[in-house]
This record gives sequence, C-alpha cells and structure tokens, in this order.
Amino acid sequence: MLLGSQLRRLRETRGITREAAGYSIRASESKISRMELGRVSFKTRDVEDLLTLYGITDEQERASLLSLAKEANVAGWWHSYSDVLPSWFPTYVGLEGAASLLRVYEVQFVHGLLQTEEYARAVVRRGIKGAGEADVERRVALRLERQKHLVAENAPEFHIVLDEAALRRPYGDRAVMRGQLQHLIEMSERPNIRLQVMPFGFGGHSGESGAFTILSFPESDLSDVVYLEQLTSALYLDKREDVTQYETALKELQHDSPGPDESRDLLRGLLQLS
Repeated sequence: MLLGSQLRRLRETRGITREAAGYSIRASESKISRMELGRVSFKTRDVEDLLTLYGITDEQERASLLSLAKEANVAGWWHSYSDVLPSWFPTYVGLEGAASLLRVYEVQFVHGLLQTEEYARAVVRRGIKGAGEADVERRVALRLERQKHLVAENAPEFHIVLDEAALRRPYGDRAVMRGQLQHLIEMSERPNIRLQVMPFGFGGHSGESGAFTILSFPESDLSDVVYLEQLTSALYLDKREDVTQYETALKELQHDSPGPDESRDLLRGLLQLS
C-alpha cells in the first residue's frame, strides 16, 4: 500500500493517466489502480518502467522504491496459516500488523485481539460447525499470534467500543466467560488500550450498521482504511468521504459510552454476576 500510494502520487504529479501508465508496462488501467491500492504484487520490471515514465532518474530514490517493491512481495508470517484463512482475510491481517492506530466497534463477540484462548476456541467452534480439532486449533493459534502485536514494544493504539451484547452473549461455559471478562479488565489497563462498553441502557446509537474497524498507519502517504467483514467476503474502504462517516460514528459511540474507568467498573459488575 505504501509503495502503491507513492506510485500514485508520482503519476498524478506528472499528470499521467492510469491508462497511459498501464500502456507503458503492457497492462490495463485497472491493474494500475490495483497496484496503487496495494492489492496486487509488484514486478520489479514494472516498477522500474513506471519510475522511468514518471521521470524518476535519481538512483537513490529509484533504489529506495525498488527496495520497497521487494519488501512488498515478501510473504508475511500469516501466510503459513493460509490453509485456514478466508481469501479476504490475509489483507486485513497485514493491515492490522502495519497499523499504528486501530479504532473498533464490535457487537457480536469480543474482538479477536482481546479474546482469551478458551473463548477464541469457543467462537471458532460455533462459527465453523463440523470443523476438525486440528483446524480449530490452527485458527486459534493464528488469533493468538495476532495478539502478540498488541502487547509488543511497538504496539499500536487500540481504541475499542464493545457493545454490551458482546459481553452477555455466552461463548463457552461459565468459566470461559468469567476468564474472558477478567482478561478484558486486565487488558483495558494497558496504556495503549482504550476500552469502552456501550451499555444496553443507552438504547439506539450510531453503531446501528454493525461492527467495523478503522485502521490508521504511521506513513503519511497512507490513507485510513475501514474494514467491514461480511459472511463470505470483506470490504476495504479508503475513500475519504467513507472513512469520515465511520470516524464520525465511532466518535459518537465513544462520546455516548461510559469512559474507560466506568466501563471497567461495568466489566467488574458483569464478572460478579457471571
């Protein structure tokens, strides 16, 4: 995505159309669009030809961008889990690992980055009926691997609003739910995590369209991305007007929900009742 956004900036600065750029590398306009969105892999020859077309002659600048192209084609750690990943999900895992800020609203269950191993196992078993034990364990292992990023030295900021429904809907037995609630209380005290709970008592709110995630990146060239997961696919929205609407909805959810301290008290109350 970073390389694609830089190629787009260079093309637009030179006033070159996607069609002309595609012609220069023997490709279609749509392929240039996919390259600029970071949706396809990069051939070194194509990047070299585009840089020449865009008038980039400085050897250091060319070397930097070509190095980025090589990095972009290196498979991430999650590719070893490709046997249990839906086709649309590797892109999300890569974005999640690159993000410096994750803003989330979740309603169905606790977000994957905050699930305990037992709760995650229950979620996977419920979601994929008839899955073999080995398959379940692979999916749980992937979820636990993703969670390491949240507690790493360079961990992203993680701001989440959990609907109370996600906390009251049981996955697993009573012990699993108690463990999950305790885990949320502990994770909410980490400095990079801001956890709020949208209580039932508030009534209707701005999260009526369902769960979503907004990913922001440290590179200024990268636009924010909204991730919307569906039953058989996912949407990645990066148009500014789309992102703005979801940012507004999340700000309203944060404003209308109790703050982190009050939400932690709400979690403790649910733990006592469980």
